[in-house]
Amino acid sequence: MDNKVNVTYITLDGYVEVHKYRYVYFVIMFTVYILILCSNSTIVCLIWIHKNLHEPMYIFIAALLLNSVLFSTAVYPKLLIDLLSEKQIISYSACLFQWFVYYSLAASEFLLLAAMSYDRYVSICKPLQYPTIMRKTTVSIFLVLAWTLPASQVAVPITLNANKKLCNFTLRGIICNSTVYKLHCVSSRAQNIYALIAFVNLMFFPLLFILFTYIRIFIISYRSSREVRKKAAQTCLPHLIVLINFSCLSVYDVVLLRLGTDFPQTVSLIMTLQIVMYHPLFNPIIYGLKMKDILKHIKRLFCKMV
Repeated sequence: MDNKVNVTYITLDGYVEVHKYRYVYFVIMFTVYILILCSNSTIVCLIWIHKNLHEPMYIFIAALLLNSVLFSTAVYPKLLIDLLSEKQIISYSACLFQWFVYYSLAASEFLLLAAMSYDRYVSICKPLQYPTIMRKTTVSIFLVLAWTLPASQVAVPITLNANKKLCNFTLRGIICNSTVYKLHCVSSRAQNIYALIAFVNLMFFPLLFILFTYIRIFIISYRSSREVRKKAAQTCLPHLIVLINFSCLSVYDVVLLRLGTDFPQTVSLIMTLQIVMYHPLFNPIIYGLKMKDILKHIKRLFCKMV
């Protein structure tokens, strides 16, 4: 048997035959994909075009939204094709590639959120030193590290698993995630240790750093004037909401799935929809509505269109 992985699709009714509602699912998922592309790309373009948005905070936001576009492009085209196919299959190499994109972008999001928290910390706690610290060179270094560091670390297990013998050819889910390990005949202890180290480096440490910086921000803003507290709330609240949402999804996907816990189908469905649909749409809504400068340009754009 060639290295093919059968992907069983999760639906609202559990594991059922796809062909009964395939066109309904296709229209829904295609609409969501277009919304993700349009909403994220619109804000990225606005940040690119308008010079008053060429600040570190908005550049990091654009990088986050670009991640959502790349992630969705790695998932949705294959998903849409499968919805119109009799059998939902994916080659093992394509599955590994999707796995690589999925986790490298997820880890990149944590590093970008860490960079954003540091930017807010310097802006609020050290305003006089902000122009000196957050220069274009510093922002560029943060962006390069946020994308290359996760990609290099995730590439290691992908390379090691490329030629591994498979004993199971059925993957439960609609995307290739950490459950790919269940396909292998023998579980590698070294790879499990490496995955734990990568998890700590790319997710746990950035999360601790983010929490530390925001605690410092809230302590200093609480002791400062009302204007400083208002600025802290306006700029930090959207980041915290995104952080909490994404952290919950990551804990479910990375930790609980790797433990092999059997979740009810409803829970698995909800979490899968969170990852594939909700989160890529959540970021542009939060940043588009909560960030005043971005919202102002969005309103102007819609006025011109009308």
